[in-house]
Amino acid sequence: MSRRGRTVSGWPADLAVIGRDVGSLLAMESALMVLSIAVAAGFGEWYAALAFLTAAGFTAFIGFGARKAFREAPAPRMKHGMIIAAAGWFATAAFGALPFVLTAYFIPEAALAALVPRGVEYTQSSLLYFRNPLHAFFESMSGWTGSGLTMAIHEPSLPRSIQWWRSLIQWVGGVGVIVLTVSILSRPGSGSYALYRGEAREEKIHPSVVSTVRTVWKIFVGYTALSILVLFVAISLSDYGRTIPTWEAAWQALNHAMTALSTGGFSVTDNSIATYDSPLIETVLLPIMALGAIAFPIHYAILQNRELNKLWRDLQTRWLLVIFAVGVVGLSVQNLVALPTTPSTAFAATANYFDLSMVVGGAGSDAIRDSTFQWISALSCTGFQSAPIGQWSDGGKLVLSSAMVLGGAAGSTVGGIKIIRAYTISRGIRWQFSRVFLPSNAIVSLKIDGRRLSRPEMEREFSEASIVSLLWLFVLLGSSLLLVNLVGAEFTFADALFEVASAQGNVGLSTGITGPTMNPLAEGMFLLNMWVGRLEIIPVLVFFRSVLYGLNP
Repeated sequence: MSRRGRTVSGWPADLAVIGRDVGSLLAMESALMVLSIAVAAGFGEWYAALAFLTAAGFTAFIGFGARKAFREAPAPRMKHGMIIAAAGWFATAAFGALPFVLTAYFIPEAALAALVPRGVEYTQSSLLYFRNPLHAFFESMSGWTGSGLTMAIHEPSLPRSIQWWRSLIQWVGGVGVIVLTVSILSRPGSGSYALYRGEAREEKIHPSVVSTVRTVWKIFVGYTALSILVLFVAISLSDYGRTIPTWEAAWQALNHAMTALSTGGFSVTDNSIATYDSPLIETVLLPIMALGAIAFPIHYAILQNRELNKLWRDLQTRWLLVIFAVGVVGLSVQNLVALPTTPSTAFAATANYFDLSMVVGGAGSDAIRDSTFQWISALSCTGFQSAPIGQWSDGGKLVLSSAMVLGGAAGSTVGGIKIIRAYTISRGIRWQFSRVFLPSNAIVSLKIDGRRLSRPEMEREFSEASIVSLLWLFVLLGSSLLLVNLVGAEFTFADALFEVASAQGNVGLSTGITGPTMNPLAEGMFLLNMWVGRLEIIPVLVFFRSVLYGLNP
């Protein structure tokens, strides 16, 4: 660094800070690629092992090169943290696309043909789609942001190493690649907090950010191990599980546990969870998805201090449980109303709901079962799908869209606006009305989640929550209007709104719009929606502002 502190290795200090820390993220990503080489080798997918090795080498060259070149850069401040978060997520998604592209090109024709399972209707592996760099980038962005929308329309036809890579990046991305990096780099002081805040995170378990994120990872790994075990038992006991080898059941349990707990939603089976058609598996997945939607400090309080009452005392968790219950009832009623009333109208009604089997015996119970699973999957931003939502009525799609827009608790793995932000806005509106009836010199305070807020503090939090939510909804509406003009006539505005809410809420449920045949402009728009949704808009806006005008005020 120069004596005036303005340059590092000939680069402006601000760019050096950003370059060093984005380089650290890429270095971390290269280590994950190296880990995946072992998975590819274990399955005998040597072409994939070569692809991961090549991708890891290139990513490490850029990442470690940037770290070495800018190692003398100062600790990041808040403006740096937001730009590092935005640029870091974009860079990890871009470099994370390399294994998809390279594997698709390195695979021999004989191995490609062998990927298609026997007895299926399709004739080619979905790996071919990743020869298109845009599709590969989309898949990577969807994975890292925990969105779950996919270009791989037939997941069983992917190589095992690519299935693993999809699950791994969702598992790491759910907690946060920046959180992972901070925990390993052990950077003390305000620099860590700037990165932590830049990733749209606020709540801390310990005073130290490094200690906080390490505790988060311990909880996350422990839950993952338990989820794998429970899912393996459930799959093995299901009718579907009896038709597959034990190792295949274990493989599916591993991948679905990783993507359920991280509320990502990538699957290794066709038709997501609907493949199993198992009430047992769906029931087991409900608490796993719900765990991912609860803030990590609450998990810590329960596991470490045995404070079970935290589940109800904590504002966000209490409202999450209430919204789970109310939403299940509301969506069930909506879908029961949408059911055809007589068997003779069944075929005409399939466009509005599930299929003929719903009409003959047990239609009501099946509607409640699917409504329950899909509501919790949507509100937790997991994106597992147990029913063909594209055949639901517009009313059902709009109800489910509201869950994807809201999301779960801040401090968890979910996307969406977040419960605390919606609660702050609602209390702020009531507070603004109540002030009308108070004298101008009255001292006003408001209690939210155990915190007593003064008038300036409440105005600041209300403004922040309102601005972020308004921008979020503005992007949602604008993207929906664009998308409805890019899709076929068979899709309504409700379909377009649903699909955008799923992408921007980092959910992954789909009405059938998303896929390798979609309009490239819509696909590019979804990339932006997923990126914006993961970082809650402000860091992305700061990033674009810095690109146009620099980092100076």
